[in-house]
Amino acid sequence: MKRKHAILVTEDDLLTDLAFHNVPPALLIEFSEKVVRPHYGGSITDAIKDLFQRALSGQEFVLAQASPV
Repeated sequence: MKRKHAILVTEDDLLTDLAFHNVPPALLIEFSEKVVRPHYGGSITDAIKDLFQRALSGQEFVLAQASPV
């Protein structure tokens, strides 16, 4: 007889690492100097997570304002 096991997954189980390829060094340096250091205490991870969240919030706003076709 086969037993079924329930598996609960949380957001913490889905954390992942990202790699960015072909990013010009000058762009990364400028981003760090102008955005990361002054606004995120030097944490590029916090900066990227915040930018992701802002992009999603902006997308939700745009979709909410769009009239159905």
